[in-house]
Amino acid sequence: MMENHMSNTSRWGIAAAGFLLQMALGAVYAWSVFRVPLAKQFHWSIEEVTLTFTISIFVLGVSAFFGGLWLNKRGPRVVALTGGFLYGLGVFLASFSANKLWWFYLSYGVIGGIGVGFSYIVPVAVLVKWFPDRRGLITGIAVGGFGAGALVTAPVATRLIQSVGVLQTFAYLGIAYLVITMATGYLMQNPPDGWKPAGWSPSPTQTTQRAAIDYTLNGALKTWQWWALWALLFLNTSAGISIISQESPMFQEIAKVSAVVAAGMVGIASIGNAVGRIFWAWISDAITRRWTFVTMFLLQVVLFWIMPSASSAAILTVLTFIILMCYGGGFGTMPAFTADYFGSKNVGPIYGLMLTAWGSASAFGPLLIAHLRQSSGSYASGLHVIACIMAISTLLPVLVSPPKPVAAKVAQMSRVAPATHSKRRAG
Repeated sequence: MMENHMSNTSRWGIAAAGFLLQMALGAVYAWSVFRVPLAKQFHWSIEEVTLTFTISIFVLGVSAFFGGLWLNKRGPRVVALTGGFLYGLGVFLASFSANKLWWFYLSYGVIGGIGVGFSYIVPVAVLVKWFPDRRGLITGIAVGGFGAGALVTAPVATRLIQSVGVLQTFAYLGIAYLVITMATGYLMQNPPDGWKPAGWSPSPTQTTQRAAIDYTLNGALKTWQWWALWALLFLNTSAGISIISQESPMFQEIAKVSAVVAAGMVGIASIGNAVGRIFWAWISDAITRRWTFVTMFLLQVVLFWIMPSASSAAILTVLTFIILMCYGGGFGTMPAFTADYFGSKNVGPIYGLMLTAWGSASAFGPLLIAHLRQSSGSYASGLHVIACIMAISTLLPVLVSPPKPVAAKVAQMSRVAPATHSKRRAG
């Protein structure tokens, strides 16, 4: 009993460390504060500077998958510490980028992006194992830290840029990220095999919505449910990121506000990204993950449809805030959804590969709304098209269900068969 109590206490400490680790990593979302100072000082174009962020996010998505594979072999602490070191190092090395754009891409974009990807997957994979009783809430808190990182970093970085210059700011931030990620990454560890909270057992709803076995990555990819969850994350992310990519000009066009007012609206609405990661993940523990996605999709159908007619800046800000809550909710809920359907043991590589939906949506959503705005001359048609896409997408979470026991047996046999075969050959 004492051991269970100690484990119960330590899991909340690990959760707090995971949140702080994700906050440090989420500072990457504060990129926009560096864009103008870098362009002015080194006469780089906005496109050239922005490409650094694009590289970073793309590399993040790829390295999260490899981090998940490595995590299963070497454990979470090694992956978190390696990722934290590379992230801090990459940002620090960016301070030597004066008039060397290629160095900036390599340091902040590639080295830093690999670090973020490695570390990002660790708290998600670890905390679903420590909190089988609160999977949704705890993964929402973990990735909520990532969403909140920019809220802290943006004002701090802005002040540093004004006082010491943009390159020196990267040096200071790199050291700070290194200290925070190494300290919190060291605390990342899995619970003992078979561990569960004292006195807890799955509810009937949880039992019917969870896999009977722990799938391998190969086994999960053989089920249609993995591809369905990938599509859910892709569709939800595409909708939200289309708004994120166009917020300021869209606010100016629809609400007829100045660029300064639009910037304030962007700041307020962006809080929804962080809030939604925790809120919807918490809700999903009560109403199941699939019905959470149904609710988020139906909400977005209405919100995207009425957005073009929201001439009031306040109303438009509220609508965008809720849309970004749904955007964040997808990231908060999907790790628990993945663990429910495929087990928590291999959630690192299984969800890590699913994050490719993030990178794909980052290209599709912004390109779609930009093309429709360009061809129609207003945002109304683009927003209405996304509303229609969300309406059709609602069918997917309604239809999705956990892998059947037969599929689970096949997946388990595909894992056991090679070992059995090699024993026979040895005999």
